[in-house]
Amino acid sequence: MSADSEANKRRAAQAALAYLEDGAVLGVGTGSTVGHFIEALAGCRTRVRAAISSSNATSARLAAVGIPVLDLNEVGDLGLYVDSADEASAERHLIKGGGGALTREKIIAAAAARFVCIIDEGKRVQTLGRFPLPIEVIPMARELVARRLAARGGRPVWREGFITDNGNHILDVHGLTISDAPVLERELDCLAGVVTVGLFALRPADVLLIGTASGTQTL
Repeated sequence: MSADSEANKRRAAQAALAYLEDGAVLGVGTGSTVGHFIEALAGCRTRVRAAISSSNATSARLAAVGIPVLDLNEVGDLGLYVDSADEASAERHLIKGGGGALTREKIIAAAAARFVCIIDEGKRVQTLGRFPLPIEVIPMARELVARRLAARGGRPVWREGFITDNGNHILDVHGLTISDAPVLERELDCLAGVVTVGLFALRPADVLLIGTASGTQTL
């Protein structure tokens, strides 16, 4: 990872602090860019009452900076969710799941009134699909789902040795050019054995903060 990329991630993460509401419970995603956001939160943790975490790794990071982690069932709807993405389009459609936390990320995004996505400029694309699309699957259905994906023209690769926090497997689908992300998300959601598709198009980001060398762009 280049120093420029890390600097751009930090710029986007810092810009997300402007969306905090004092005393609120905050949804927090997973990944290296979110790591920079958690570091930034450490300097103003008294503004955050608690957090809802999308992964065990994020829960540990939040606890390390003194932010309590709650279960979503204890909270209900959220005002704000901050997360990153592996790819983002101008429509604020996303591919997520490179870190394997896509199911919990999608749940928190659905519960949040506002979803702020933070990325460095290298993650912005014209058309989604350059980054392999992660799909979380029930273990017994892995090969069944892989065959269905191959029949659609994708090249699914089992992320061998990786188990999600939910106890499931991930297929990373290569070779897709995603021209209509909402339609594809609906179709893949219907495949038996699929838990979550790493497309966030039916519930896209509300705000996309893009870290660049000259500052942060907002979509």
